[in-house]
Amino acid sequence: MSWLRALKETARSGLKIERRRLEPLIAIRGAAGLALVIGVGLAFFGPVVAASSAFGAFQAAIATFQRSWRPRPVLALVSGASLAVSTFLGYLTGSHVLLFMALLVLWTFVAGLAWAAGPTAGIIASSNVAIMLVTITLPTSVAEAALHGTVIAFGGVVQATLIVLFPVRRWGAQRDALADALAAEADYARRLRHDPVAEFDPVPLMTARSAAAVTPRQARRRPAELRGSRGVAERIRPVLASLADPGMGVPDEGPERDRVRELLAAAGSVLDAAACAIRHGEPVRLAAPAVATLKTPDTRELLGGPARRAADRLGVLLADVIETAEGEGTKEERAEVTETADAIAPHRRRPTLLRLVPVVLRSMCAEMRPGSPILRHAVRVAVVVAVGYLLGAALPFGHGYWAPMAAVMVMRPEFSQTYARSVARFGGTVVGVFVATVIVQAAHPDVGLAAVLAVVCALLMYLLMRTGYAVAQACISAYVVFLLGMAGDDWSQTVLERVVLTLVGGLLAMVSYAVYPAWETPRLRNRLGDWLASGGRYAASVVDQYADPAERGRDDVRAALLATREARIAWQEAVATAQHEPVRNRGLSRAAADDTQHALAQFSRAAMLMEAHLPEGGATPVPAAAQFADALRGTTEKGAQDVRERRVPRWDAVREALAQWDEEDHLHGKAANPVVRNGVDLLLETLEEFSRGLDDSTAGSAGAGRAGRN
Repeated sequence: MSWLRALKETARSGLKIERRRLEPLIAIRGAAGLALVIGVGLAFFGPVVAASSAFGAFQAAIATFQRSWRPRPVLALVSGASLAVSTFLGYLTGSHVLLFMALLVLWTFVAGLAWAAGPTAGIIASSNVAIMLVTITLPTSVAEAALHGTVIAFGGVVQATLIVLFPVRRWGAQRDALADALAAEADYARRLRHDPVAEFDPVPLMTARSAAAVTPRQARRRPAELRGSRGVAERIRPVLASLADPGMGVPDEGPERDRVRELLAAAGSVLDAAACAIRHGEPVRLAAPAVATLKTPDTRELLGGPARRAADRLGVLLADVIETAEGEGTKEERAEVTETADAIAPHRRRPTLLRLVPVVLRSMCAEMRPGSPILRHAVRVAVVVAVGYLLGAALPFGHGYWAPMAAVMVMRPEFSQTYARSVARFGGTVVGVFVATVIVQAAHPDVGLAAVLAVVCALLMYLLMRTGYAVAQACISAYVVFLLGMAGDDWSQTVLERVVLTLVGGLLAMVSYAVYPAWETPRLRNRLGDWLASGGRYAASVVDQYADPAERGRDDVRAALLATREARIAWQEAVATAQHEPVRNRGLSRAAADDTQHALAQFSRAAMLMEAHLPEGGATPVPAAAQFADALRGTTEKGAQDVRERRVPRWDAVREALAQWDEEDHLHGKAANPVVRNGVDLLLETLEEFSRGLDDSTAGSAGAGRAGRN
């Protein structure tokens, strides 16, 4: 993609306004906390201190809107406390330019590294740097700086208290995550009716798994309907795929296929009902036709072999989903359900906030390596903020902090987000400052009216922030104008200086990414190789289960499956990011990326079908499966390295292991397990499809690679 096209795409993305579900009650609660803090500040300390406290309450409320499974009061307290410390330290060094610049660079660099702990930590840390640049200009002494830091922390305490006193949808984020996972499986079941080999996006299941991790205190308070449903849902997906797949014995047309379609439709209806019940905390309302379809005895007469086992297993799992989604019954009944679910998916523990600190520090230290995108982002943002601060001070305007503040708020580790947010921030700032200035010129607000207008802008921002960054930025710009006007800022300087300095900050952010980029396009082959290697380990772990069912556990299969999902999501995110980068592809065209992605998805699906029929401990072993699993594991590891080094993988060892398997079965005169035998054929077929898709873009280098190996 050319630079011109990349700029057009990112600008369009930044200015896009989306229709999203609004959360007015949460917005009103955040605005009420802000109004309370401003009112207390005005009544006891005056407008300047009130402005500081308002920044703390404003930022604490924004932190609670971030995607996190932590309790919202904790996020508000962390945001308020960290901003208070930033403000106080910033003021202590503010009178010494060199010392303050050193603190600013260090603080910003750490904020950049905080993205290693996740987007919530990164956003809170970046916001702390941005608001610190504003608040340190308000105090006039160390004592007043301490007072400002205290009232900023008080703003976070107020927001946290309101969340505790007036909760809105308790466990709402966790409910939504689990409901989305069940709804995704319901949609998958319906798509399988028309496309028996339809693909499934594992993101909802991964999100639900992340949401299921709780601290010990949360575990004691978690609603009963959130315990265990995810673990059962994880087991439903391979059963649905196994039931629909023609390779499991059900022909493409006929009475058996019609019954399979009916079962899939009924499963979709039941899963949707469970998702709705969990999302709203209501009893499950099942459709009578779906229940009748699942209970009819005709299924066992029409279906046989793997398809019948899959249908029986599906009925049991759906019953478990409904039972856990109800969340009712006696303590003994709920304990039995929870115990069964925990046996499927062990309870996931989330570290407490204090125990999370060393985890975050280790994540940040792990990014201190050459080539790390997070490290490059930290370096970029630290340099840009320092340069922006010096430029803002040198330009003939007041409020020079607007340039570095704009830069730190728009910069992200990714190119597209940085450029999109830069354009959106400039556009939103122009609109917000213009509207605020018109209101000021027309109404000439005093301190009280300015405070009211600031709260109204904050309310609009909380309400509309998910519709687009440009809209949120317009509200924020007007909010800052009114708030600083309340603290005694000169209204007449608002428009020109803020627009120009915002433009300077945005341009610095954009230039920094062009000068010191962290492109995802050159790393696509590494991501693809990681997915291939993890998929090979998952498939080999599944095949190993058939080799010796009595000795092998299923923990390695589960761990390999999770690793495969993470590698797949990392690949998909890398491809989505690379599409907007002004970088030419380096040996992996878009067609090759699509073909190889499809092949690996089918490869994992073949392993999933075999996982749905894993043998019990007393089943007959298949010794040849162990040799095939070893060949598969080693060859995919080598194939992943070939992909990274721009060679086309070869699967001779897998093909030879499969031929030896057939030869041993022929010598001993025994028939192979149809599930595992058909599954390994499909594994080899998809691997060869993967190589064919990769060969289209690497034909030139592939020949040299094969010659070198031979």
